[in-house]
Amino acid sequence: MPRYDRHQEPATPDFELTLPARAENVAVVRHAFGGLGDALDVPDHALADVKLAVTEACTNVVVHAYPDGDGPMSVSAGLTDGALTVIVSDEGRGILPRPDSPGLGLGLPLIATLASSLELGTNDREETEVRMVFELDHAPTGEPAV
Repeated sequence: MPRYDRHQEPATPDFELTLPARAENVAVVRHAFGGLGDALDVPDHALADVKLAVTEACTNVVVHAYPDGDGPMSVSAGLTDGALTVIVSDEGRGILPRPDSPGLGLGLPLIATLASSLELGTNDREETEVRMVFELDHAPTGEPAV
């Protein structure tokens, strides 16, 4: 797996969106990534992986970030040197285990499988951040590169 280099990240993202962390807005973000994929000419097989990973990351924000109410969910993306970097961030309580979680805890492992690189942490604004990098130069498994 290629090692992610923050210097590859575009200075200005190609896409930025901040919405309230509500379940209905996960679909809005997913739909927006469909348009972004078309605009950036992302191959269909890669776009499907990106959309699934972004959906999982946003769902984690909705379920875990704000147990006492609403808060913002921010998503940004940029394409540099054949790699799409996607960042999902929130101002919530961070990535903590939650015993009452309705999910099975498979979101982050799924994202790790779909993305070339996955980083979890806190950004310089003390927000929780999930940073995913998708290498777009590779053909899907089983298909020859063109």
